[in-house]
Amino acid sequence: MADAKEKPVDKMSFEEALGELEGIVKQLEAGEVELEKSITIYERGAALKAHCESRLKSAELKVEQIVQGVGGVTTEPAGFE
Repeated sequence: MADAKEKPVDKMSFEEALGELEGIVKQLEAGEVELEKSITIYERGAALKAHCESRLKSAELKVEQIVQGVGGVTTEPAGFE
């Protein structure tokens, strides 16, 4: 998982980052990864999680900007929860 061929996290789409994050979680849950590799992939997983959260927040802000109200375009919180 952690090698020189990895795509930089900041260049990944939300879907790519989420897919890799899911793979990391499966590896860690299986418990069959050496300790040093576990630490390395955990660190990458943390970066992927932060990237996904950032991309989601950005999407939420875009949705808020296009919500139509009676008086024209207004902003209001998007309900993703």
